[in-house]
Order: sequence, then structure tokens, then C-alpha cells
Amino acid sequence: MNIRSLTRGDGVVIGAAVVLFIASFLGLTPGVDCPQGIDCSKFDSPNAWDSLGLLMSMFLSGVIAAALIVVGRAMPGRKVAGIDLGQFGVAFAVFSLWTAFWTIIDMTADAGAGMILGLLSTIVLAAAAVAAPLVPALKAPLLGAPRPQQPQPYGGQPGQPQAGYGYPGAQQPPYGGQPGQPQGGYGYPAAQQPGQPQPAQGQQPQQPQAEQHTPAPAPAAATAAPSDFSPFWFAVPVARPLYAEDGSPTPIAELAPGTWYLAVEQRGQGLVAQTQDGRRGVLQDTTGIQRG
Repeated sequence: MNIRSLTRGDGVVIGAAVVLFIASFLGLTPGVDCPQGIDCSKFDSPNAWDSLGLLMSMFLSGVIAAALIVVGRAMPGRKVAGIDLGQFGVAFAVFSLWTAFWTIIDMTADAGAGMILGLLSTIVLAAAAVAAPLVPALKAPLLGAPRPQQPQPYGGQPGQPQAGYGYPGAQQPPYGGQPGQPQGGYGYPAAQQPGQPQPAQGQQPQQPQAEQHTPAPAPAAATAAPSDFSPFWFAVPVARPLYAEDGSPTPIAELAPGTWYLAVEQRGQGLVAQTQDGRRGVLQDTTGIQRG
């Protein structure tokens, strides 16, 4: 279950469902107008839990709608009878608002805090459920995607420059030399070559003759030039389908915003991406992606 795929619209839906659940415990009417001198403590204002039909059709249906929308967003591709869970959630949210509107219209007494707060919550819930896939501000990720850590060489400490074998900034000592000391290997001007006599005092040392280097033979077959593409991490701004590498039109997965994916290959204008569960496919729409 990918929590980072939730959007701001999903956050609004969750908040409205929480307020709706709290409103179910509040009174549906203002209460009894108790005359002076009479104990009216036994005449409490009823709430939604005293009316099973209103509880299920207005309050709990809104909570169920929020749960279906969140689960459908966090676990894309889950369907019931061929219908996506998010679509079921939107239908439940609209039904909850429909019930709340006509219930408060049909009330003979004044509406209490529970009924008024419930109506406002269902309005926000239904509006967010319908507008979340359409409004760009609500489609933004609820949680920002974390920056991927830069890979460190084997045995290296994060934050420290590495000077291992083959590192570009490191000076490689010759065989048998000690790091940090000037080396005097074969052919080095300051080194004394084996078997070479010491120059006498006052006598100019002879200039070393230029060595004849035989060029190495060219390889029989030239190796192919490496590709300029290197794998990188990226995130998509909105949910986008991931198609199979064989070119079939049916998506195999959906890339959700707020999650980092690994691009392993360039395929024309698209990218071959790998999901967190190891599936690979082609992302055809690469506009607006964020590179890690």
C-alpha cells in the first residue's frame, strides 16, 4: 500500500470523513425547551446512532466513501465488478450528500449541530471526491517525495570524498610505492636507475636518452561505443500508465506521483521504468517528470 500516492484531494476527503463521523454523535435537533421547575435531563436530543437508517445512509456512507477513495488511490487497479474502488467511493459520497440535503429539508424541527455539521461535511466530501482528479491543486501529492541518496562506493562513508582505486581525484602510486610520498619509478627524472653510475661532482649529468616505445597493436575488432544513457531516479507529476515492453496497449501498472521510480533504458521518446515490485514497462508520456 503506497501512502505517498495520496493527493491533496484525498487529504480533504479524509478530513471531511472525520468531521462527519464526529457529527454523528451530536444532536440532530437543538433539544427540548424545558419549562422552569421541570427536570428535563431524561429528554436528551437524539443523535444519528438513534436512527439506523439515517446513520447508514448519510453518516457511515460518507465514511465508507472516504475509505474506498483512499484505498483505491493507494492500491491502484483494485476493482469490484469491473468498477474501480475510487469510483465506488465517489458514488457513496454523492449519495451521502443527497441523503443529508433531503433529510434536513424534510425536518419539522430545527436542525441541531449534528445535522448542520453533517450536511457541511458531506458537501465538502462530495466536492473533493469529484474535483480531486480534475483540479490541479488537488492532484498535487499530499506527501513530498524524498530525495534518493547518492550511491557511495563500497566501504565509503557518506559525506566524505572517496579516493579509492580508480577515483578520478586520487593519485595512484606505482607498484610498491607508498601513498603521499614522491615516487621515483622507472623513467622518473628524479629517480636513480638501477645500474647507472653516479655523476661525479662538477660533472654535468648526462641527459637520459628518449626511450623507444612500441605502440600497442590495435585490437582486432573495435568495441562498440557505450550508450550515453545512464539509469536515474524520477517521479511523475500525475498518475501515468506503464505499458508492457512488447507494445501491448493494456497498461501493466500505474506510476503514482510522490514515488521514485528507476529509469533503466531510453526507448524512443519514452523510458523503460522499473516499479518498486520489480515490474518493468514503458512510460510513453515523460513530460514534466522530476529527475532525482
